[in-house]
Amino acid sequence: MSIEVRIPTLPESVSDATIAAWHKQPGDTVREGENLLDLETDKVVLDLPAPADGVLGEIRAEVGATVRAGDVVALIEEATAEGKTATDSGADGEPAPGATTAAATERAAAGPGTAAGKAPPMSPAVRRLVEAEGLDPSVIPASGKHGRLLKEDVTRWLERREHEVAPPPPSSVAPEALEQDARPAAGGEPLRSPSAPPPGEPRPEKRVPMTRLRARIAERLVQAQQQAAMLTTFNEVDMSAVRDLRQRYREAFEKRHGVRLGYMSFFVRAACEALRRWPMVNASIDGHDIVYHGYFDIGIAVSTERGLVVPVLRDADALSLAEIEQAIRDFATRAREGRLELEELTGGTFSITNGGVFGSLFSTPILNPPQSAILGMHRIQERPVAVDGEVVIRPMMYLALTYDHRLVDGREAVSFLVTIKELLEDPARLLLDL
Repeated sequence: MSIEVRIPTLPESVSDATIAAWHKQPGDTVREGENLLDLETDKVVLDLPAPADGVLGEIRAEVGATVRAGDVVALIEEATAEGKTATDSGADGEPAPGATTAAATERAAAGPGTAAGKAPPMSPAVRRLVEAEGLDPSVIPASGKHGRLLKEDVTRWLERREHEVAPPPPSSVAPEALEQDARPAAGGEPLRSPSAPPPGEPRPEKRVPMTRLRARIAERLVQAQQQAAMLTTFNEVDMSAVRDLRQRYREAFEKRHGVRLGYMSFFVRAACEALRRWPMVNASIDGHDIVYHGYFDIGIAVSTERGLVVPVLRDADALSLAEIEQAIRDFATRAREGRLELEELTGGTFSITNGGVFGSLFSTPILNPPQSAILGMHRIQERPVAVDGEVVIRPMMYLALTYDHRLVDGREAVSFLVTIKELLEDPARLLLDL
């Protein structure tokens, strides 16, 4: 008996999906609930679990195919009481010609000289990393909940493997010999530069299709450029007070709350207060109407292997610094593992992006429609500044606010950024509501 594997109902506002990867092939044994394939949507990657135990039969939709809810993408041959399918044996009970037993399939999947082990559960992102490195996930210690293999587990395994590999012996060729080899022979042609490609040989190129997320990001960025009157205003903030506060209470904060005290939580709290004072920055345009949002849902940009995603902190003004840091850490972990829910990526009234984690000193962020503004953080760098008539060295950060000039005037944008600056340079204001 064959069981159809159908695409389930997709999340709201998602009309179709692309098959990103199959994790089982025809003839492989499958267990109910085991992930068969990855479905890539515009924002998240979804797992498609097996509906029953058995052996995967026909695959009807290959990698790259676009599918919709209800489409049949594969068939599962239901196992008999003896653990075989109807296609595994002939009429006399003997294995059919060319049939592959489950044990043989698992041995083949394990590879030569490797004992077949049960792979731990893992996210699509971790699975791609394991496959790219050619690793056997069953031998990597998993530290996640319910034995889930995390990206950190794979990273530690790779680092340990690198340390176990002996470095190559140093070259015994003297520098003088290398210089001699580089000189052209008497009467001969000059030697070609080692960096130049051999004459007549093609230069390598690689062409790969965009992921749905990357394509969606490109579409929204172009849309933002075409439909909004974007303008960016800048300021700089002295991070001395926040830095000193973090250094003074870092250990106690982490011991009490189980999460490190970062800079982002201070910016989220400061942004909520600035949005309260300048509500136009928290508004959006809907047709010919202006929608004023009486809540503060702050999007936090997170970089992943697939592209940038912006999970949303709901009612961020009601969260403590510890709750903000815990939520951001959770977002970052699940974003890189492809486990964010679609609902966590929708909505938002204002966004914050931190290019400073990559070393950016100055940039102009692009709006995340339909939001009207986005705050860009940058690298903290010690610079000479004038304070009370004296030149001193302070940890400074440039801030950038990109806003939709159709809705937000320059006065409001500049005042909003000045409010952020004042709150961060005197963080006691955040606690005293001043």
